[in-house]
Amino acid sequence: MKKHLSLPPQCPDDLERLQPYPVKLMQHQEQTGHELVQKINHIIANNSATALMLQDIAQLLGVAFKVDCCCLVTVTNEVSGEATAANWCSEEYLGMPHSNEMLSDVPVVQCAAEPLTIEDISTIQNSLVVGCQSLPLPIKAVLAIPARFGGKNNGVISLIKFQAHDWSASEKQLLKAVESSCAIAFSQVAQVQLIASQQQYLHKTNQHQSLIKQLTILSRTNLELNQMLQLAIASTAESLQADRGLLILLKYTDPLFRIQPKKQIPKAKATIVGEWNRDSQIGSTSQADSLEQSFFLGDCGLCQRVFTDSGKSVVINDYTEFQDTSTVNPLFAIEALPAVLLMPLENQGKVLGFLVLQQAVPRSWQIAELNLVEMVCAQVSNAIIQSQTLRQVQTVVDERTAKLKSSLELQAKLHERTRQYVEQLRELNELKDEFMSNMSDRLRYPLTNMLLSIKNLRRPGITPERQALYLDILEKECTKEKNLIDDLLKLQKLESQQESPQFETIDLNTKIQELGTSFEKRLVDKGLSVTIDLPEEPLKLQTELESFDRILQELLNNAYTYSERDTTVHLQATHQVEQLVDQVMIKVTNTGRGISEEEATYIFDRFRRGRGGRWTPGTGLGLALVKSLVQHLNGSISVESIPISNSQLSEICFTLTLPQFSDESKP
Repeated sequence: MKKHLSLPPQCPDDLERLQPYPVKLMQHQEQTGHELVQKINHIIANNSATALMLQDIAQLLGVAFKVDCCCLVTVTNEVSGEATAANWCSEEYLGMPHSNEMLSDVPVVQCAAEPLTIEDISTIQNSLVVGCQSLPLPIKAVLAIPARFGGKNNGVISLIKFQAHDWSASEKQLLKAVESSCAIAFSQVAQVQLIASQQQYLHKTNQHQSLIKQLTILSRTNLELNQMLQLAIASTAESLQADRGLLILLKYTDPLFRIQPKKQIPKAKATIVGEWNRDSQIGSTSQADSLEQSFFLGDCGLCQRVFTDSGKSVVINDYTEFQDTSTVNPLFAIEALPAVLLMPLENQGKVLGFLVLQQAVPRSWQIAELNLVEMVCAQVSNAIIQSQTLRQVQTVVDERTAKLKSSLELQAKLHERTRQYVEQLRELNELKDEFMSNMSDRLRYPLTNMLLSIKNLRRPGITPERQALYLDILEKECTKEKNLIDDLLKLQKLESQQESPQFETIDLNTKIQELGTSFEKRLVDKGLSVTIDLPEEPLKLQTELESFDRILQELLNNAYTYSERDTTVHLQATHQVEQLVDQVMIKVTNTGRGISEEEATYIFDRFRRGRGGRWTPGTGLGLALVKSLVQHLNGSISVESIPISNSQLSEICFTLTLPQFSDESKP
């Protein structure tokens, strides 16, 4: 009969002797974790190649933890791009064939971090799928931990055993100790990937811009059409790294094609007028022989797809896998160049020809590349139309020399009109740039304050008073941002004239008195006062109440902002009849820095503000909104600056003129 062994009872002295051992073990564990962190940091600091850096860290952790395999996998997101995995395996498993077995259904995965979120579990599972698909043996036990950097998961560290294993608390604690250093390594890998992708994107963008610039210069030269088309297809195919490029023009033989129903193949002859091959950039006999070769549109199913399929372009990544039973003309050499991009040359709904790019290997065309080819087709189409137009004009000039003078005068007028249009476009472009710059500044300023407040709120040990202060700032800046966006939407709605004003009759005397009284409360802090001058008889006005209130509020706010201290704001309303039309005139006058004639020309433009000799906070939308609201109410507004003698100040008067009665309710 077997007996279980038991320890003898311990005396108090024995307990005292046993107590220091756990402390020593914990100190040894902390020392080991500290050494591992130092080694990882040393690898990060001395290794510029990110792939080798992760490989070295995986080897370091695998040896330190005495596991069969160590796997480091970055987390994919919009910043890091594709996932990067680094595996290290023990020498006894090197050279063994890879296993295709999936992870066991038995829950072998444990995590060193607690508590776990659903995101952490998903991150670990995805990392095992990415990083463990090339391991030699089925996985039996995994100890993993997600690395967090900047509050987000950016990688996973996985310790792997090919036999069943029960992970100890010390192993979990040690893995948790190196998590932050590994997170830095994952972050560095993600940053290198981001920089590489941005550099690649910039390189492609520069190539595309250079191509468009070259085509623009070509369109302005005096080259023959065929020479220009040859240069255009060569530049396009070379820029997009295609193996072959073709330019094909159509000559229609069916004069009734314009009135035939859609999705019907027209009768046309296709001719190759430009070709470029990667293996013969200068030109060869085979390339020269293919030029001017023709085929009928009805004999080529590839070209017919432009007329039968929806969409402008025909994109075939691999024609060998494409389910198409129609014939393709031998000139396309579809067996040798199965990847095809065929874009039509269109002008006013008529297909002039095709631009064809081909690849020897399957290729997936990006949206940016398709957009670029579409722009090139537009340039080539314009060049073709211009060339045809020039030939027609030349013919007309030769046949009708008597009308040369009138034709030249007409061209001169068109040239002057074009010059005027270009000048107007240039001015509009400058205004657009200035508007975008000002709008971005106005949108960014409150966001900056909100971000600073949020950062301060996250600081540890912040007092309740400080919390309340930063929350007030957040609320204030959010309100600014909302008001700015509301004003922009209101301006857009007014300029698009989406709805007509809803008129109602109001008592003008009472309304102005109410606005002046509510405004008077704000003037105390600045030492200002307000005087209101109204007709003795009650004055009625038919207007849109909401718009009318907003106009007066903005004018009074403007007067408050730009008035000097200890001055008076005058608010006056009068009635007049001009050209048999009853009108109401409201004047808001304040004393402050004068408005120059130059400033008066743009003071009602959005984001344009009077300098006034000093900077004052605001969005620069108030007077622009006033102008749009006044036009919405069929009124007018003007500004006048009158200098005060023996003073550097002026009287600024905004005059608002509104019809007393709407058209529908005139007596």
